[in-house]
Amino acid sequence: MPAPVRYTPDIEQPQPDEAETIAQLNEQFDIVLDTTAGDYGHAVRAVHAKAHAILAGTLTIDADLPPELAQGLFATPGEHKVLMRLSTNPGDILDDAISLPRGLAIKVFDVDGERLPGAEGRSQDFIMVNATAFQAKTAEKFLSSLKLLARTTDRAEGGKKALSAVLRGVSSALGAVGVESATINTLGGAPNVDPIGETYYSATAFRYGDHIAKFSLAPVAPGLKERTGAIIDTAGDRDAIRHTVRDELRSIDGEWEFRVQLARDLARQPVEDATVEWDETEAPFVRVGTIRAAAQNSWDDARVTQVNEQMRFSVWTGLAAHQPLGNINRARRDTYRHSADYRQRVNRCPIHEPG
Repeated sequence: MPAPVRYTPDIEQPQPDEAETIAQLNEQFDIVLDTTAGDYGHAVRAVHAKAHAILAGTLTIDADLPPELAQGLFATPGEHKVLMRLSTNPGDILDDAISLPRGLAIKVFDVDGERLPGAEGRSQDFIMVNATAFQAKTAEKFLSSLKLLARTTDRAEGGKKALSAVLRGVSSALGAVGVESATINTLGGAPNVDPIGETYYSATAFRYGDHIAKFSLAPVAPGLKERTGAIIDTAGDRDAIRHTVRDELRSIDGEWEFRVQLARDLARQPVEDATVEWDETEAPFVRVGTIRAAAQNSWDDARVTQVNEQMRFSVWTGLAAHQPLGNINRARRDTYRHSADYRQRVNRCPIHEPG
């Protein structure tokens, strides 16, 4: 197997129109934010507004990692407290019958080292989805999808539920012949799976100290793996996912592997095109740590308030050794901050980055 690619700044290829695209993204996010804040009397996230569970746990970094894996946060064995937020991706809080891709945000506490520009505190954030690649090649392509989502925010839920049922059938038919459509999944055709059984991926590339990587979190506890692919019954309960997960995690001790996929050939594992899945036979995922979350109430009121109202998650919160790479990630820097600043301003509730 080829040696891991060495990180150098010229791996990225910024385009001259990126600032203009980011400004247009923020305009579209403002449409979503204004609409939802008006509906709820309270500002919520521009994406992944609806949380299903908030978990407290511990990340244990493996000892005796080889040099190419002992990088950044993972260079020093030990334990870090973490908070995990499970969600779905729209900016409005929808009935769970509208089936959508799952998201996972992780905040790792007490992380020392050189910080990314503007990254306060001492935390490291990881943001993942249950898909191996991003839905759009560039921020400009994503802008086209966002314009559609912004126009459909606040539209009648009944129509969205009906469309979701149809799209799930289309997605199932495509899956039977080995085809998956990120667009169909995003519009409501994703399987309505239990989020605790899913494997999550960063989808985009990051610096990994001396190298370049993608990240993943995979369930290993038997109680979690039993729920992989399980479909949640949402009939008559708009918050069925939250209620199902809360009932499950009261008795399940969660355990996940934190894994790293090192790039070994930039032609096969590109940084700028986030739609390309990195083939695991060419660039395998390798465990660098374990997250454990003892059985708990996954909807504890105090913890939900802390995470949903007083915190933000951003791929740009963390160490310089884990700098986000590529066009999509460069766009996320300002747009994530824009959404958090909007919530802070409208809700008059300061957002606290852990010190």
